[in-house]
Amino acid sequence: MTLDVQLVGTTTQMAIVNLKPNQVVYGEAGKFLFSSGDVEIETKLSAPTDPNQNTAAGGGGGFGGLLRGAAAAGKRMLAGESFAFQHFRTRGGDGLLGLAGVLPGEMRHLELDGTRTWFAEKDAFVAAEAGVHFDIAFSGLGQGLMGGEGFILEKFTGRGSLLVAGAGDFIDLNPADYGGTIRVDTGCIVAWDDRISYGVETVGRLNRQGIMNAVFGGEGLTLATLRGNGRVILQSVTVEGLAKALVKNATKPDQQGMGALGGLFSGSRD
Repeated sequence: MTLDVQLVGTTTQMAIVNLKPNQVVYGEAGKFLFSSGDVEIETKLSAPTDPNQNTAAGGGGGFGGLLRGAAAAGKRMLAGESFAFQHFRTRGGDGLLGLAGVLPGEMRHLELDGTRTWFAEKDAFVAAEAGVHFDIAFSGLGQGLMGGEGFILEKFTGRGSLLVAGAGDFIDLNPADYGGTIRVDTGCIVAWDDRISYGVETVGRLNRQGIMNAVFGGEGLTLATLRGNGRVILQSVTVEGLAKALVKNATKPDQQGMGALGGLFSGSRD
C-alpha cells in the first residue's frame, strides 16, 4: 500500500502523512510536528523491518536484539544523527501525521522500488516507511576531508516512501543532460541515486588567483563532482552559509568593529 503523503508550503515545507491501519513510518527524533490522537508514537533504537510488524531491525528481540539496536544507534551517533528513531502507526482508522526538516526549506518524497539505492548528506533524512532500510555509508576519509563536509553519508535501500529535507529551494538535475558531470558546492548537495558517482576535486591551482578564489570567492579550493546518468537533488542554501548569515545579522554593530562610528551614524541622541 503506497504511503499517502502531501507536501505543503513553499520554501518552508512540511509533509502531511495519512497513515492507514498497520502502516508504520519511522523518523529521526526532532522531525515530528503533530499527529491525530489515534497515532501511536514509540521511541526505539532501530527502524522497523516489516510494514505489518512492529519489530526491531535485525530480527528478534531480547538481549541480542537490544545489542544490535545499540550498535546501529552508535553508528548513527558517529554520523551526528539522533540516537533513536520515533515509530508512528495507527491501529484504528486513518491517522494524521505532520513531519518536517529542521531548517526552512523544501522536502522531497522519493519512492524506492527495491532496485535503486539513495544516498543523502547527513541531516537530510526526515522519515520513511518501514520497508525502507536506513544505514550509514562512508565516502572515504581523504575525500571527506577535501570536501569539508565530512565523509559520512546516509544510505537508503528497500521499498517504500522516503522523505528528505534541506535548506532553501530544491532543483533536480541529471548530469547526463550537461555532458555527464556537474560541479557543485559540497554544501548544496541533498541526495542522489546510485547511478551517480560522487567525488571531490581541487579547483584551480595554489597560485595567486587560486588563493584569491579560495579566500575572497568563498568557494574554497574544492568542489564536489557528480557524474553519471541519474537523479541529483541540490539545495539553494548551504547550512554553513545560513549559519554565517544568522551570526552576522545577530551581532550588534559595535561588535562588528564599528565602535564609535556605529554609534555616531546609528541616529541622533538627545
